[in-house]
Parts: sequence; C-alpha cells; structure tokens
Amino acid sequence: MSATRTHPRLRPPAGSDVLPYVYRVTKYNPADRDENGHYAGAEPAISDHGPVEAAYLQAAAAFAEDSGVDQLAIREPQLGGFAHFGLERPVDGYGLADLFPADPADPAGFHDGALVPIAVAMELVRAMLRDNGAWCRLEAEGAFTVHVGWDQYIYLGSSRPCEAALTRTRALGLFPERLDASPYDFAPDDPAYVQRPADADFWARLHWAVSAHRAVFLEEVFAANASRWHRLTRDTIETVRSKLAPRSQLAVWPDLLTDVDKAVAALPHEGLVEIVWEDEDGRITSTVVDETQFEAVTSQLASARAAGVVSMYAGEDLPLFTAVLPDSDGVLRARWQTEPTPSDRDWALLKTLRRGQVVTGTVTTIASFGVTFVDIGGFTAMINIPELSWRPFDHPSDVVSVGQEVTAEVLDVDTVWERVSLSLRAVQEDPWPQVAQRIGHVVIGPVTKIVPFGVFVRIEDREDGFQGLVHTSELDESSGDVVEVGDALTVKIIEVDMARRRISLSHTQAHTTRSSSLGAA
Repeated sequence: MSATRTHPRLRPPAGSDVLPYVYRVTKYNPADRDENGHYAGAEPAISDHGPVEAAYLQAAAAFAEDSGVDQLAIREPQLGGFAHFGLERPVDGYGLADLFPADPADPAGFHDGALVPIAVAMELVRAMLRDNGAWCRLEAEGAFTVHVGWDQYIYLGSSRPCEAALTRTRALGLFPERLDASPYDFAPDDPAYVQRPADADFWARLHWAVSAHRAVFLEEVFAANASRWHRLTRDTIETVRSKLAPRSQLAVWPDLLTDVDKAVAALPHEGLVEIVWEDEDGRITSTVVDETQFEAVTSQLASARAAGVVSMYAGEDLPLFTAVLPDSDGVLRARWQTEPTPSDRDWALLKTLRRGQVVTGTVTTIASFGVTFVDIGGFTAMINIPELSWRPFDHPSDVVSVGQEVTAEVLDVDTVWERVSLSLRAVQEDPWPQVAQRIGHVVIGPVTKIVPFGVFVRIEDREDGFQGLVHTSELDESSGDVVEVGDALTVKIIEVDMARRRISLSHTQAHTTRSSSLGAA
C-alpha cells in the first residue's frame, strides 16, 4: 500500500440533504471550557481503552437504534497518512485485521460503499477513537451518520430527534451538544468537477492506450492513502478488471522504465515522490519516500526489472487519464475526485457535446493535408475538407484563416478516441437547390480545366462559383476551334445531380437552343 498524491476531493450526491438533528458527543464537560470554547479540564485527548471508550460506543449505538438503523455504509475510507491523528501509535492492520478480509477487492472488504452491521460499525468507531490509522465516514443515507474527529469528538447526525439516545448518552457520563452540522460533512474541493466513471468508454480507451503504448500501469486506489498497482497488457486487462475493489479510483500511467538507472536518475534533489518498481517475478511494489530515504530505496531497486518515479505534488506527473468504478448497476456513487488530467478535462467537455449542436471556436491550425483544427473551449476539434464549404475552393485557406472565429455544427463526438468532427457548411444555406432550378438555362462561363473526357466550365460569375462538366460528347467541334483554359464557352445546364453534387453541361445543346431562339425570333 502507498500514499496517494492528494487528499481525496469529495462531492455530495445529487439531492443530498443535511440531517436535521446533529449532536457533538464528547467526554468534555462544557463547564470546563473557557470563554473561547476551549476545553481546560483534565480529560485526556486520547482514548482510555476502557469505560469512557465503551460509553462512546454505547451512545453511538443508541443513536443508531433511535434512528431506526441496523447497518451503515463505509464512505471515503482512509488508511494511514492524514487518516492518522498522531496522538496514539498506529497498530498493525490499522485496527481492521479482525473486521475485514485482507483483500480490498472482497465485497466484504474495507472499501467505499461496503455495508456493515452496527456491531462492526462500532468497532470501526473504536479504531478511530484509538487513532489506529484507519478512518471513514459511516452513513445510512438520509437517516444517520457517524463522524469521529480529533481529540475524541464524535458527531452523530440523524433524521430523528433521538430523545431516548440523548438521555442514555447523558446517563453514560457524556455530553451531547446540538449543532447545525458536522464539521466532518464531506464537501468538494471543486463542485464543478465531475469524475469520469470507469464505464464502457473508459475501458475502450484503456484498451486503446494499451495498444498504443503496448503496456500501461493501472493504479487502483481502494482507500485514500492506499493503492495497488497493476501492469496491463492486452492479455491481462480483463483479469485485472475483475479483481478491482468496488468504487476504487483508477489512474492510468505509462509503462515503467526498463532502464532502472534512468528511473533512479529521475529522482529529484528533494521532495516527496512515489517510487514504483517491478521485480523479476512480476510483483509490483510502491512506496512513498523523501530525499532522506532515496539512498535506501535505490538499493532496493538493484534487482528490479522496471521502475518509475511519480511526484507527490499536485500538478506534477499526472497520469494519462483517471476514473472511478461505478456500482454494478452503472451508477457512480463514490464521491472521490482525483486531480483532473488534460484527458479528463477533454472527456468532461466531450460529454457536453451532441451531434447537431452548434459551437463557436477559433481556427488554430490549417494542416498541410487540408484538415482544419478549431479550439472549442480548450479542446481541439477538426473540420475535414468537404465540410468547410458547399462551394469549390483550392485550399482550406481560401475559406478560413488561423485566428478566425467560426461557428460550426458538431457532426460526431467520439469519447473513446477523444475526437470531435465539425462542419462549417452545415450552418450555411445549401446553394445546390438553387442551382438545380437552373436546369435548361444557357450561360456563358470560362473554361477552368481540361481533362481527357471533357472540360469544366464555371457557371457563376464569382471566384468560388460552381463548375460543371461538358463531356466530350457534348462539345460542338464543328467550328474546328481548340478550347483552352480561360476561353468563354456557351453551355446549357442539362443535369444537376443533388446526391453526388455534380453538374452536367452541354455545349452542343446550348448552340441548338440559341439557334432555335434566333429562328423563332
């Protein structure tokens, strides 16, 4: 197990409400507080591992009973690090060894969303009171919550007033005080940030990443400050997926360096980093160290076949992309938020786009192969050549220029490949129906191109005017003149193929039409 880079950010579920009855329950007599509310009595800030601790557990159980709750859900579990208050020495197994299976992927394990009976929930409260290094919120959604804070403070929230539990708590020698809310209610660092779910699109993108990089590493954070690492290949993705802990946070990283010396050279002069290495047997180990431990860890890497160094500081060494496992019904109920990567931000934008939606962006690049790239809110979309204009042009720069603001329609959104296709012509009036109305008209236009099977003539008096083909069979060669590019040619519009966007012209019929008109005159 190893430390994560940042404190987990949390977001409340849609429609969640603060419970109306919240009590702070402590062993500290309010009469022993000074004018600033600070406790000045003789009670220690650690558990007595005896009758006072037992009183806390009995009080919490009484509130659960009054709330009509017989089981609680573990939320935002944490192990070590900031989960340990540091007032007592942490114990092996964080005090959970006899409560949960060792495998975090076990449905009965210590993971977010696991349901436990009140008896087990109270043992978790005991571990938190003893500062054993494990912490979590305990909840029955909309009915009851238990939060254990610093210095032996317990916060109990309920949908009911719990009068009997209050009486019981006082009889136990504890002091309940009514509050508006628990200071340990979860609150998101960034309420606007939505975590990507590990859904079908996520796994499809992961398969693509493995194909592109040949192998990647998947970091599985099953509790804050605790993770497992998995090396993924095409053959192992589904096996690893089946063994992930419920609601775990996932981060996809590039493959480790097989040149271990190069990985060691990447160590900074100072700071906190996570070192990940794979031994000759394929076992993956990770540990968080600072500069005082670099030398000791480096010696452990001597037998490693691959290794990597990841900075623990926000904004550095971000993974390729991240996600959180949804529940079996596909609903994302975990409230974890990881630091968003550029790919995560792209995904968040793509989820807001729909086919047919009209967007505004700025042209950033006109590629040599013709595709035009447009920035739409920080994401680069593309416009293929046929979608730039209904009218003919020689180069995309004839239609748009770098820095130009354009309005376009979304043609397609691919969340796996993270691509968006746009169309400029889709927001323009289609001129082809007007061209079709000109069938039978005789016009004079310049020859723009000569090909083995005929010549092209522009039938509109504008640089981007439509052009039609005069097939060799429709050329009047009786005069013996040779047609050249730039010559004015009189033609008749004989067909407009709307499906294939083609115009057929006739030089011969134009002369026949003109002769008939003169004869009639």
